[in-house]
Amino acid sequence: MTLKVVSVADGFESLFWNYVNRDLLDHYFFVLDWTQRREETKILLVVEDERVMGACLLYADVIVQLRGSRQAVKLLLDHVDLERVELQAPLDCEDIILTKYKPLFRYELVLMRLMKGEENIQITTVPVRLGPDDAADVVAIMRKADPEWWGELTEEMQRKSLETRFWLGIRQDGKLVSIGGTRLVDSGSNINAVATDEHYRSRGYATSTVSALVQEIFKHSQTALIHVVKGNAPAVCAYAKVGFRPYKHYLVMRAEKKKS
Repeated sequence: MTLKVVSVADGFESLFWNYVNRDLLDHYFFVLDWTQRREETKILLVVEDERVMGACLLYADVIVQLRGSRQAVKLLLDHVDLERVELQAPLDCEDIILTKYKPLFRYELVLMRLMKGEENIQITTVPVRLGPDDAADVVAIMRKADPEWWGELTEEMQRKSLETRFWLGIRQDGKLVSIGGTRLVDSGSNINAVATDEHYRSRGYATSTVSALVQEIFKHSQTALIHVVKGNAPAVCAYAKVGFRPYKHYLVMRAEKKKS
């Protein structure tokens, strides 16, 4: 049978749910964006008869996530026509991605998961709730911690996140030195950012912050997720202390479309 690419919005939502329910964690942002931010979300499926062979999430005309076989990823990429992307895909599909996009930077990302009842809460320094007035300080920590990924983050963008999401931080010596945030979702929450001032590392602040975020997440759902760059050993160690375990690996890149 011939593979075809269809949009979930064109009457294929039941196929979409049957597909993502096989592995909700692998398709976490597909579900989150489709249920909570549908006006900015488009989801494509590669279908053979009634079987879904792969899927593509397009969010806010910049974020692209690809899942499925190499053949499915190749077909889906033909339907992505964005000039600049933040892209996540299966590791074995990098050569396919590079036929169309030039990476500005790339790395291997590890999805780690923690189920309620498996946590090992370790809070040696109690974090406090952060709000919009902390935006400038949060941005400063995040930009310095990862200038490649967070270098374009603005105070206005972060202020909106602090207004709508759950952020915690640790203050020492009269200043904010460690932060972490999550969007609380009933089906499971992803810890989207953790960062500590370089002068205040190795004091357990990240472990304390992640532990406190996990406590809050488990008031709402049974699952906590976090993503970490494979080579970031201190972060992996901090998350593992709280109970997170590796689940999936992905290729992640920020890239520009190649010139014809």
